[in-house]
This record gives sequence, C-alpha cells and structure tokens, in this order.
Amino acid sequence: MSVSITNKSTSELIQEALSQAISYSDYRVMVNQLALEGKATGPEQTEALANYTMLNDRRMKRFDKTVKLDDTVIEQLQELDKNVTFLVLTESWCGDAAPSLPVMNKIAELNSKIDFKVVLRDENLGLMNRFLTNGGMSIPKLIIFDSKIKEVLSDWGPRPKPAAKLVSDHKAEHGTILPELKEELQQWYNKDKGQTILKELLASLPLK
Repeated sequence: MSVSITNKSTSELIQEALSQAISYSDYRVMVNQLALEGKATGPEQTEALANYTMLNDRRMKRFDKTVKLDDTVIEQLQELDKNVTFLVLTESWCGDAAPSLPVMNKIAELNSKIDFKVVLRDENLGLMNRFLTNGGMSIPKLIIFDSKIKEVLSDWGPRPKPAAKLVSDHKAEHGTILPELKEELQQWYNKDKGQTILKELLASLPLK
C-alpha cells in the first residue's frame, strides 16, 4: 500500500470509496453476471472463488425474498434522527455477505434517510485497513456514517455475534477452520433468517 493512501484521513478514504460505490441492486446484477460467467470479483480468479460467487448469488436471491421486518422494527427505523450512509466492503465470493447484505438493503428500503452503497474490498484496501477485525481484512464490513459530515457513527461485521462465537469455538476445538464449518455456519444463517443481523444493525443506528 502506498504512503499516500495510509496518510489519508478516514473521511477522505470514505469519500474515495463513495466515488466508486454502487447500489445494492447494481451489485446484485454484477454478482449474477459473474455467476453466469464463472467468475468472481477481485484480482484472483479461481474455480473455488467462482463457485462461492455462484452459491452466494443463489443465497442472496433467497434472503432477498425471505428476510422479514416486523412492525416493531419498522417503527424503530422511523426514529432515525439523521441521514446516514451504509457503506459495505465486500466481495462476491464472501460467504458471510450473502445473508448480511440483503438485511442491510431491507433496512435501507424502509427509511429514505439511509443510503446503502456497496464497494469492493480489494479496490479499497486503504479504507479496509481502518476497519480490521482482529487484525484481519474480514468482510463484509459495514461502515455507518453521518451522510452530511461523513463522521463514522459505528461499524458492523463480518458476522453477527452468535455466528462469530460459532467460528471461535470451532477454532478453539480444532485449532483451525475445517471445511464443515462453512456448512454449520450456513445452517445457522438459514435458521436465523437474518433476525440477529437485523437486531445488531438496529443497535448500531442513531435512533432517538
């Protein structure tokens, strides 16, 4: 990473990311196209990453349809007292992004004060390095900031707390990440139906 990037403020890095950010609907179109072409986002192109992209495209379609927000949540969202931007760093192959981004989108759809934008991690490493998880560039990473002054209010990711515990317990037991963890995580996400992500994101918002 160049010195010029590391010397920039977080606000400047956010502005740079926003200049290339796309909407969630455009992101879905892009991922769907990549899945059809057997490709993935990012500089590295492998069969595994292409397969994950195809899986994620299918999973996002499912979560887009099945994530539900009840009346209480909708009422809570109306208590947002400022315009905010959801800026998420992700890649098409990221398994944790498939259940998370549809929830972020549902929240943004229900309040016009929320502007939801998507950027690719590997094209925004300077910004990613300001929001590491345990020293790693784990995604998805959602940055929530005041749309007017670009002040960061909170961040979230890469996964909800119960799913993160699932991963840490697995590592503690096995000393590494075994292939079956991906299946275990997916089962948890499918059962939870985005509700834990929803609660955690609501807690991150500046509600009255």
